Amino acid sequence: MQYNLKNDVLELTADTHGAELLSVKRGAREYLWSGDPAFWGRRAPILFPFVGQVRGGYYRHKGIRYPMGQHGFARDQEFALDDITGNSLCFVLRDNEQTRKVYPFSFELSVTYTLRDETVEVEWKVQNPGKEMLYFSIGAHPAFVCPFHDPQSRGAYALEIRKDSRPLDRILIRPIVSGGNVADEVKEIPLNHGRITPTPKLFDGDALILEGRQADEISLVNPDGETYLTVTFDTPLVGIWSPVGKNAPFICIEPWCGRTDSVHFDKELSEREYGNALEPGGEFVRTYTMRFRQASPVTV
Repeated sequence: MQYNLKNDVLELTADTHGAELLSVKRGAREYLWSGDPAFWGRRAPILFPFVGQVRGGYYRHKGIRYPMGQHGFARDQEFALDDITGNSLCFVLRDNEQTRKVYPFSFELSVTYTLRDETVEVEWKVQNPGKEMLYFSIGAHPAFVCPFHDPQSRGAYALEIRKDSRPLDRILIRPIVSGGNVADEVKEIPLNHGRITPTPKLFDGDALILEGRQADEISLVNPDGETYLTVTFDTPLVGIWSPVGKNAPFICIEPWCGRTDSVHFDKELSEREYGNALEPGGEFVRTYTMRFRQASPVTV
């Protein structure tokens, strides 16, 4: 079921299926990807209780192997509407018979969308109502309109990456290899006053994964040099992605508390790199924001 929020600047739509954000408009301008399956059938899925791929398609907990697909299962679960106010929506997912077959933990995941002027604030809250430690990862995967593939605007768009309000001069990434896991090697990508021109070739190696809190703000800049959206976050990692080989007219900016396994990872879930742990009765809360400016991308 879909729900809407609207203020004087923005209007958003979100669905109980996956608690997924489906649309963010400023007037007639749509900033979120349409979900066209010819390129990618999702728009802004919630990644939980895993981010990325588990090595070999399974993880281990207390010596038992459990199968797990990419990015976990929350994006395909039906959430309940927990609360709705004049400027916010809150969806909740609790463990159930289906989830416990592949993830033997008690949990409560709440996702709240709040409108504040030209900004959408997203809050994740994970609670552990069980009697054992809860191990999990969580992340965002919003896709934003950016027709950087278009011949008329190719080379004119930019990604701008900042840390503590300062543009970076480089980013360090670990390439993703066959199977969706990260390699050992570290690759340096230079930036020009914090900016890099997105091209289809930039994503030939799949997502760019920035580890170690390298950045806390990423913007998209249109051919007129105007910043039309900014994602601000306080997470250990962020991914930047567009589908390999599809010339898709969108870019995902993805704050993560968790990451795909490395090619050598062969340990228990409790030791998963960038994983999170909650004691019984514990609570984990993170927020990120998306600011939608008056400037807009070229219409797709």
